[in-house]
Amino acid sequence: MTEATDAILALCKALSPTRTAVVHPVKPNVLEAVDEAVREKLIVPVLIGPRVKIEEAAAAASVDISGWELVDVEHSHAAAAKAAELAAGHQVDAIMKGSLHTDELLAAVVRQDAGLRTERRISHAYLMSIASYPKPFIITDAAVNILPDLPAKADIVQNAADLWRVVFGKGVLPKVAVLAAVETVNPKMQATLDAAALCKMADRGQITDCVIDGPLAFDNAISAEAAIEKGIVSEVAGQADILVVPDIEAGNMLAKQLTFLGGAEAAGIVLGARVPVILTSRADNERARLLSCALAALLAEARDKGQIK
Repeated sequence: MTEATDAILALCKALSPTRTAVVHPVKPNVLEAVDEAVREKLIVPVLIGPRVKIEEAAAAASVDISGWELVDVEHSHAAAAKAAELAAGHQVDAIMKGSLHTDELLAAVVRQDAGLRTERRISHAYLMSIASYPKPFIITDAAVNILPDLPAKADIVQNAADLWRVVFGKGVLPKVAVLAAVETVNPKMQATLDAAALCKMADRGQITDCVIDGPLAFDNAISAEAAIEKGIVSEVAGQADILVVPDIEAGNMLAKQLTFLGGAEAAGIVLGARVPVILTSRADNERARLLSCALAALLAEARDKGQIK
């Protein structure tokens, strides 16, 4: 991680630990991640799932859960529903994914009667750090929205801009690059049409708190040299803070290529609900897991203060 992401963790030192529902933590690696976050004073966990399985996982992980609240429910579906109920009732301020599928957890969050939906579509963001790029950046959406249409992409952009503002402050607007395979509008390529429309939506105040440009190919979004070579005049090209991908496949491949081949570290968070949802992977290292919890803590604090919707 970079100095910038060290600073993110440092910001949370002034915050009280976030009361967090941990959904179906029945595997040792999940409880190890929870224990790390507790020791760093990032979360106060509320474990939700089958008591016997949770206690067996804790024993296997050598994690003492005796001081943590545990809500005994029968299975993962019930655990997800209970977590949503606690969040809607303001009994927890964040939700953490345990040993269940992401779509199972998010289905409980987005149900009409769950009380957690906002005017925005939920979306996922990876906050990434890599040695070959001079600053942290966000990739969105690589985990939730499969093939987002234009209104969904507008929400994806706004969610990411809000995250950037919460983490890095209001002083400088984030630069948003809407990615496509080319940097010119092509009527046969929907991603380029959506990119152009998103830029005009920002001009008209339908998207706020960011500087946006697109379509941009990945090279000229992150490389000033590539942008100059192609004659692109843009405030965003070569210095993007947020990369908006056209669909989940492009985003997932990009994020994982950067992680597994490029050595990037990535922290995942789901945005757009009334509480942040922490998505951790078994492949995450300790720093990435802690950073995901730190992002949730900062978002929960900002929402409590009315700084984000």
